[in-house]
Amino acid sequence: MIAGPGVVVWLTGLPQSGKSTLARRVRDRIAPRRSCVLLDSDDVRAAIGLARYGAGDRDAFYRMLAGLAGLLAREGHVVLVAATAPRRAYRAAARAAAPDYAEVWVRTSLAECEARDQKGLYARARRGDAPDLPGMGAVYEPPEAPDLVADGGHDEAAAAAIERRIAERG
Repeated sequence: MIAGPGVVVWLTGLPQSGKSTLARRVRDRIAPRRSCVLLDSDDVRAAIGLARYGAGDRDAFYRMLAGLAGLLAREGHVVLVAATAPRRAYRAAARAAAPDYAEVWVRTSLAECEARDQKGLYARARRGDAPDLPGMGAVYEPPEAPDLVADGGHDEAAAAAIERRIAERG
């Protein structure tokens, strides 16, 4: 069911901002018409057995994730990547590795992310048990010029705009 050229749509934002929610919504809408792969960073980390979040671990993980997304897109798939990728350099590398790329900033306030945190990441960070959490102990560099800004994971207009961008590509 591969139709048209591939594209990488990278959804970035703070942890618990709604990246995965939005990516799943888009996938469910386009999968009946296009070959679509969702690379959720938590799922990819679990699949490859990488549970460390130090700076070097993040560098290696995002380099691998960008390469994998680019490879799948070059094979004609729509690749939705739901991953914080806290540094702009990670997302720039992903853009360079992809035949077509769109960056979606899932813009959600730190307070809202913390309030909806089902994993307890922010509570752990506040106790000092998760010092490398982007937006708390580690830096999160918001996109300077995202292709699209989504207000959380339930932004219907953003989901429709992502779907249109994908449709325009094939």
